[in-house]
Amino acid sequence: MPEICPTCGLPKDLCACEEIAREQQKINIYVTKRAFGKEMTIIKGIDEKQVDLEDLASKLKSNLACGGTVKDGKIELQGKHKSRIKEILTGMGFSPSMINLK
Repeated sequence: MPEICPTCGLPKDLCACEEIAREQQKINIYVTKRAFGKEMTIIKGIDEKQVDLEDLASKLKSNLACGGTVKDGKIELQGKHKSRIKEILTGMGFSPSMINLK
């Protein structure tokens, strides 16, 4: 018997909760400077209860060939990747109109 999603009641392989949640996220992307003048791209506003941040961060790091981490509900990536992140997130199902570049 397949696992049932507690939110929508569909089997896990047919569940669309995460896809629907991705379209409704209001995401802010900005670059900040850290120690020794290194730049860090911060992705903020993704609800960790609806989207797996660790998995998303892993996919972003492999696509951008950079390091990074998840801290306090934010994804921190090493380097300046503002423009490329919007394209990648749009390709993953996030709504482009809900992604703000600062």
